Amino acid sequence: MKKYVLDTNLYIRAIRSMDGARELRDFYQTFAPSTYLSSIVLHELLVGANTEGKNRSIQDALARPLRRARRVITPSHGAWQMSAEAIARMSRKDKRDLRSVPKSLIHDYLLAASCREAGATLITDSVADFAGIRRHIRFEYEAAWPG
Repeated sequence: MKKYVLDTNLYIRAIRSMDGARELRDFYQTFAPSTYLSSIVLHELLVGANTEGKNRSIQDALARPLRRARRVITPSHGAWQMSAEAIARMSRKDKRDLRSVPKSLIHDYLLAASCREAGATLITDSVADFAGIRRHIRFEYEAAWPG
């Protein structure tokens, strides 16, 4: 069975808009048994939860059910190493100063490495960003929403 991991941006869109919430609900109706939560994505969502209520809502609606179902993907030491080496390659190849690399891109490299390691396909709206990352890490991704 194919495994899916949703990128942070899809959950944020679901939180902010009715259309996003409907798209996420429709995805889960079809793919819930194949959907995994990345601990990186959860980290980004919880960092952005600016109230205790939002934090609790993310924990209750997303984290706890997937944790109970044992469908949480957490980067291993190997994924951390793979992403670090890929970022270093990107920096050398693109002659990019690492101080200018946003934290979100570092998280995306780690997300790509952990999806590769878990054999999961990342579902994202940031297709262009992940196409760039794929030059340095071989992993599967698709634009939202697979049908």
